[in-house]
Amino acid sequence: MMLSSAELEIIGLSLKVATTAVLFGLPLGIGTAWVLARCQFPGRSLLSGVIHLPLVLPPVVTGYVLLLLFGRTGPIGSWLETFGVRFAFDWTGAALAAGIMGFPLVVRSVRLAFEMADPGLERAAETLGAAPAMRFLTITLPLALPGILAGGVLAFAKALGEFGATITFVSSIPGETRTLPLAIYSLTQMPGGEAAAFRLVLISTIVSILALVASEVLARRMSVSQVRS
Repeated sequence: MMLSSAELEIIGLSLKVATTAVLFGLPLGIGTAWVLARCQFPGRSLLSGVIHLPLVLPPVVTGYVLLLLFGRTGPIGSWLETFGVRFAFDWTGAALAAGIMGFPLVVRSVRLAFEMADPGLERAAETLGAAPAMRFLTITLPLALPGILAGGVLAFAKALGEFGATITFVSSIPGETRTLPLAIYSLTQMPGGEAAAFRLVLISTIVSILALVASEVLARRMSVSQVRS
Protein backbone atom coordinates (compact mmCIF):
# COMPACT_ATOMS: atom_id res chain seq x y z
CA MET A 1 0.00 0.00 0.00
CA MET A 2 1.65 3.18 -1.23
CA LEU A 3 0.90 6.39 0.61
CA SER A 4 1.31 9.82 -0.92
CA SER A 5 3.32 12.58 0.71
CA ALA A 6 0.09 14.33 1.68
CA GLU A 7 -1.22 11.18 3.35
CA LEU A 8 2.06 10.70 5.22
CA GLU A 9 1.81 14.30 6.38
CA ILE A 10 -1.70 13.66 7.69
CA ILE A 11 -0.56 10.56 9.55
CA GLY A 12 2.45 12.38 10.99
CA LEU A 13 0.30 15.29 12.16
CA SER A 14 -2.22 12.90 13.74
CA LEU A 15 0.54 11.10 15.64
CA LYS A 16 1.98 14.42 16.80
CA VAL A 17 -1.41 15.65 17.99
CA ALA A 18 -2.23 12.39 19.79
CA THR A 19 1.20 12.10 21.41
CA THR A 20 1.10 15.71 22.62
CA ALA A 21 -2.40 15.24 24.00
CA VAL A 22 -1.32 12.19 26.01
CA LEU A 23 1.99 13.64 27.25
CA PHE A 24 0.30 16.74 28.65
CA GLY A 25 -2.92 15.06 29.78
CA LEU A 26 -1.46 12.02 31.53
CA PRO A 27 0.23 13.79 34.49
CA LEU A 28 -2.92 15.82 35.17
CA GLY A 29 -5.02 12.69 34.80
CA ILE A 30 -2.86 10.81 37.32
CA GLY A 31 -3.19 13.60 39.87
CA THR A 32 -6.94 13.90 39.35
CA ALA A 33 -7.44 10.13 39.58
CA TRP A 34 -5.46 9.97 42.83
CA VAL A 35 -7.60 12.73 44.35
CA LEU A 36 -10.82 10.98 43.36
CA ALA A 37 -9.58 7.58 44.55
CA ARG A 38 -8.00 8.53 47.86
CA CYS A 39 -9.56 11.80 49.05
CA GLN A 40 -12.98 12.43 50.54
CA PHE A 41 -14.29 15.99 50.21
CA PRO A 42 -17.56 17.82 49.48
CA GLY A 43 -18.28 17.98 45.77
CA ARG A 44 -16.23 14.88 44.93
CA SER A 45 -19.09 13.36 42.92
CA LEU A 46 -19.69 16.68 41.16
CA LEU A 47 -16.00 16.90 40.20
CA SER A 48 -16.11 13.36 38.86
CA GLY A 49 -19.21 14.20 36.82
CA VAL A 50 -17.64 17.33 35.33
CA ILE A 51 -14.49 15.39 34.39
CA HIS A 52 -16.55 12.76 32.59
CA LEU A 53 -18.78 15.26 30.76
CA PRO A 54 -16.84 14.92 27.46
CA LEU A 55 -17.89 11.27 27.33
CA VAL A 56 -21.60 12.11 27.25
CA LEU A 57 -21.72 15.58 25.67
CA PRO A 58 -21.82 15.85 21.89
CA PRO A 59 -18.20 16.46 20.80
CA VAL A 60 -19.36 19.55 18.90
CA VAL A 61 -20.47 21.09 22.21
CA THR A 62 -17.03 20.49 23.71
CA GLY A 63 -15.41 22.04 20.65
CA TYR A 64 -17.68 25.07 20.81
CA VAL A 65 -16.91 25.62 24.49
CA LEU A 66 -13.19 25.41 23.69
CA LEU A 67 -13.68 27.96 20.92
CA LEU A 68 -15.46 30.32 23.31
CA LEU A 69 -12.75 29.98 25.95
CA PHE A 70 -9.57 29.54 23.92
CA GLY A 71 -10.51 31.40 20.74
CA ARG A 72 -8.61 34.54 19.84
CA THR A 73 -11.33 36.68 21.42
CA GLY A 74 -12.05 34.27 24.28
CA PRO A 75 -11.08 35.12 27.87
CA ILE A 76 -8.30 32.52 28.02
CA GLY A 77 -7.27 32.58 24.37
CA SER A 78 -6.83 36.35 24.19
CA TRP A 79 -4.74 36.31 27.37
CA LEU A 80 -2.53 33.48 26.08
CA GLU A 81 -2.02 35.34 22.80
CA THR A 82 -0.10 38.01 24.70
CA PHE A 83 2.50 35.31 25.45
CA GLY A 84 2.52 34.04 21.87
CA VAL A 85 0.46 30.94 22.67
CA ARG A 86 -2.34 30.18 20.23
CA PHE A 87 -4.78 27.28 20.20
CA ALA A 88 -7.59 28.25 17.83
CA PHE A 89 -7.07 27.03 14.25
CA ASP A 90 -3.67 25.60 15.15
CA TRP A 91 -2.39 22.05 15.65
CA THR A 92 -1.94 22.80 19.35
CA GLY A 93 -5.69 23.41 19.52
CA ALA A 94 -6.26 20.00 17.93
CA ALA A 95 -4.06 18.49 20.66
CA LEU A 96 -6.01 20.38 23.33
CA ALA A 97 -9.35 19.15 21.98
CA ALA A 98 -8.07 15.58 21.68
CA GLY A 99 -6.60 15.71 25.17
CA ILE A 100 -9.85 16.89 26.73
CA MET A 101 -11.88 14.23 24.92
CA GLY A 102 -9.49 11.51 26.08
CA PHE A 103 -8.98 12.87 29.62
CA PRO A 104 -11.96 10.99 31.17
CA LEU A 105 -10.56 7.69 29.84
CA VAL A 106 -7.25 8.37 31.57
CA VAL A 107 -8.93 9.30 34.84
CA ARG A 108 -11.23 6.25 34.83
CA SER A 109 -8.42 3.81 34.13
CA VAL A 110 -5.93 5.31 36.58
CA ARG A 111 -8.54 5.80 39.30
CA LEU A 112 -9.43 2.12 39.10
CA ALA A 113 -5.76 1.21 39.36
CA PHE A 114 -5.33 3.38 42.46
CA GLU A 115 -8.43 1.88 44.07
CA MET A 116 -7.14 -1.63 43.43
CA ALA A 117 -3.73 -0.89 44.95
CA ASP A 118 -3.41 -2.33 48.46
CA PRO A 119 -3.40 0.60 50.92
CA GLY A 120 -1.87 -1.69 53.53
CA LEU A 121 1.46 -1.47 51.71
CA GLU A 122 1.38 2.30 52.00
CA ARG A 123 0.53 2.12 55.70
CA ALA A 124 3.39 -0.29 56.25
CA ALA A 125 5.78 2.11 54.51
CA GLU A 126 4.41 4.95 56.64
CA THR A 127 5.21 3.07 59.84
CA LEU A 128 8.77 2.69 58.55
CA GLY A 129 9.06 6.46 58.22
CA ALA A 130 8.50 6.90 54.47
CA ALA A 131 7.27 10.37 53.55
CA PRO A 132 3.99 10.72 51.58
CA ALA A 133 5.80 11.64 48.35
CA MET A 134 8.15 8.67 48.73
CA ARG A 135 5.24 6.29 49.39
CA PHE A 136 3.47 7.56 46.29
CA LEU A 137 6.53 7.30 44.03
CA THR A 138 7.82 3.94 45.27
CA ILE A 139 4.62 2.06 46.10
CA THR A 140 1.40 3.58 44.79
CA LEU A 141 2.64 4.67 41.39
CA PRO A 142 4.36 1.35 40.48
CA LEU A 143 1.27 -0.60 41.54
CA ALA A 144 -0.91 1.62 39.35
CA LEU A 145 1.50 1.64 36.40
CA PRO A 146 -0.44 -0.88 34.24
CA GLY A 147 -3.60 1.20 34.67
CA ILE A 148 -1.69 4.38 33.87
CA LEU A 149 -0.29 2.84 30.69
CA ALA A 150 -3.72 1.49 29.73
CA GLY A 151 -5.27 4.91 30.23
CA GLY A 152 -2.55 6.53 28.15
CA VAL A 153 -3.05 4.04 25.34
CA LEU A 154 -6.82 4.55 25.33
CA ALA A 155 -6.39 8.31 25.34
CA PHE A 156 -3.96 8.03 22.43
CA ALA A 157 -6.46 5.97 20.43
CA LYS A 158 -9.24 8.42 21.30
CA ALA A 159 -7.06 11.34 20.19
CA LEU A 160 -6.37 9.67 16.85
CA GLY A 161 -10.09 9.28 16.24
CA GLU A 162 -11.30 12.63 17.56
CA PHE A 163 -13.45 14.51 15.01
CA GLY A 164 -16.31 16.65 16.34
CA ALA A 165 -14.51 18.79 18.91
CA THR A 166 -11.49 19.20 16.66
CA ILE A 167 -13.29 20.38 13.55
CA THR A 168 -15.42 22.78 15.61
CA PHE A 169 -12.47 24.27 17.47
CA VAL A 170 -9.67 24.34 14.89
CA SER A 171 -11.43 23.59 11.59
CA SER A 172 -9.82 21.34 8.95
CA ILE A 173 -6.74 23.15 7.65
CA PRO A 174 -4.46 21.06 5.39
CA GLY A 175 -1.03 20.59 6.92
CA GLU A 176 -2.05 22.35 10.14
CA THR A 177 -5.10 20.79 11.78
CA ARG A 178 -6.32 18.15 9.30
CA THR A 179 -5.87 14.93 11.25
CA LEU A 180 -6.88 11.45 10.09
CA PRO A 181 -10.65 11.69 10.83
CA LEU A 182 -10.89 15.17 9.31
CA ALA A 183 -8.94 14.08 6.23
CA ILE A 184 -11.12 11.01 5.76
CA TYR A 185 -14.26 13.13 5.97
CA SER A 186 -12.86 15.65 3.46
CA LEU A 187 -11.84 12.90 1.04
CA THR A 188 -15.28 11.30 1.12
CA GLN A 189 -16.74 14.63 -0.01
CA MET A 190 -14.36 14.90 -2.98
CA PRO A 191 -14.86 13.15 -6.33
CA GLY A 192 -12.25 10.41 -6.68
CA GLY A 193 -11.19 10.60 -3.06
CA GLU A 194 -12.51 7.18 -2.10
CA ALA A 195 -9.21 5.33 -2.61
CA ALA A 196 -7.23 7.74 -0.45
CA ALA A 197 -9.98 7.72 2.16
CA PHE A 198 -9.91 3.91 2.24
CA ARG A 199 -6.15 3.89 2.80
CA LEU A 200 -6.44 6.32 5.70
CA VAL A 201 -9.36 4.35 7.15
CA LEU A 202 -7.22 1.22 7.02
CA ILE A 203 -4.31 2.93 8.76
CA SER A 204 -6.61 4.41 11.42
CA THR A 205 -8.28 1.05 12.03
CA ILE A 206 -4.97 -0.80 12.42
CA VAL A 207 -3.60 1.75 14.90
CA SER A 208 -6.83 1.76 16.91
CA ILE A 209 -6.95 -2.04 17.10
CA LEU A 210 -3.34 -2.19 18.24
CA ALA A 211 -4.07 0.42 20.91
CA LEU A 212 -7.14 -1.46 22.18
CA VAL A 213 -5.24 -4.76 22.28
CA ALA A 214 -2.40 -3.09 24.19
CA SER A 215 -4.89 -1.61 26.65
CA GLU A 216 -6.51 -5.01 27.20
CA VAL A 217 -3.13 -6.68 27.79
CA LEU A 218 -2.15 -4.01 30.30
CA ALA A 219 -5.50 -4.31 32.09
CA ARG A 220 -5.01 -8.07 32.43
CA ARG A 221 -1.50 -7.59 33.77
CA MET A 222 -2.87 -5.14 36.31
CA SER A 223 -5.43 -7.71 37.48
CA VAL A 224 -2.79 -10.44 37.73
CA SER A 225 -0.38 -8.21 39.65
CA GLN A 226 -3.09 -7.24 42.11
CA VAL A 227 -4.00 -10.91 42.69
CA ARG A 228 -0.35 -11.83 43.30
CA SER A 229 0.15 -8.94 45.70
